[in-house]
Amino acid sequence: MIKKKIVIATGGTGGHIFPAYSLANYLKNKNFSVKLTSDKRGSIYLKDYTDLNLIEIPSSPLIKKGIIKIFYSFSIISFSIIKSFFILLFDRPSVIFGMGGYSSFPICFAAFILRIKFIIYENNLIIGKSNKYLLPFAKKIFVSYNELEGIPEKYKGKVIEVGNIVREEIINSKISHHGTTNFDSLKILVLGGSQAAKIFAEEFPQIFKKLKNSKIRIKIYQQCHYSQNDQLSKFYEKAQIDFEIFNFTTKIIDYYSKSNLVITRSGASVLGELINFKIPFISIPLPTSADNHQYKNAKFYSQKGYGNFLEEKDIKDKLYELIVSTFNNKSMLNAILVKQRQHSDKDIFKNLNNHIEKILNEKN
Repeated sequence: MIKKKIVIATGGTGGHIFPAYSLANYLKNKNFSVKLTSDKRGSIYLKDYTDLNLIEIPSSPLIKKGIIKIFYSFSIISFSIIKSFFILLFDRPSVIFGMGGYSSFPICFAAFILRIKFIIYENNLIIGKSNKYLLPFAKKIFVSYNELEGIPEKYKGKVIEVGNIVREEIINSKISHHGTTNFDSLKILVLGGSQAAKIFAEEFPQIFKKLKNSKIRIKIYQQCHYSQNDQLSKFYEKAQIDFEIFNFTTKIIDYYSKSNLVITRSGASVLGELINFKIPFISIPLPTSADNHQYKNAKFYSQKGYGNFLEEKDIKDKLYELIVSTFNNKSMLNAILVKQRQHSDKDIFKNLNNHIEKILNEKN
């Protein structure tokens, strides 16, 4: 049987890369020949994944200020589109799947030039700039939630709700130990995204010290930038707080398994993972995120009852009380876990495969 060719174009952050890798593996088992494109950041994350056919394509966000920066940005994007054009011209895939982010723009735009079908995916609650530019030319836009903002009325017929594309090991995890009875002590996992949030390392230690002094038993698992390792370790040792410091890891499921409360940034991928793994969380959106998308994500997940959220400006004044109230209010914890259990993305890859096959079978 002749294999169908698909190119998955993904961004350079962990939130894009690892779901794309899981999707690639699933489709390979469904008679697809799969290639993955990303920028240098993505290549670094995937350097140990030798089973992957990865093509590196330079990328740049569209910069609109400063003549030199604008020229540089335009040059990189133009070069990437040309490189993508020739990759697709010689390979002629059946379809392109764009995972969102500016790294996926060149390959999708080249697909439009060559009249190759392409699909875009948006897991945030407001459409990103690259996807917004590509939407008029895309065959469909797959979304995590129909509540997505920013889709013009004339393109709403292209929208298909598919759920969250999360790592396969998250969906297949059999761990189900999370529940209110697991809250005799706090095991807090701190995640700052692929870049590690600097403010978390600066503000959280004093709050955790206050928790320990209030006689709450705590264990801290904190992701940070490697430059913060010594600073945090010395503080926690002096405060006699049980802790484990780690930098970016592909084994995040191990830390999910150890924790019963997560404090995290509000990227759509990590929030999607947490509700599928069933862990209560407090999400703190990055205030400088594009189009304030992290705030919209955090607010949406909070309104759904999946977790709590707090703005960064309120960390000093409100985070301690929010952690304590989360720890003490077992009925609230139970309500969060019930809502999370009602949500499942276990069929996400099957659904994606079915939708992709349907699009491939359409004549135009």
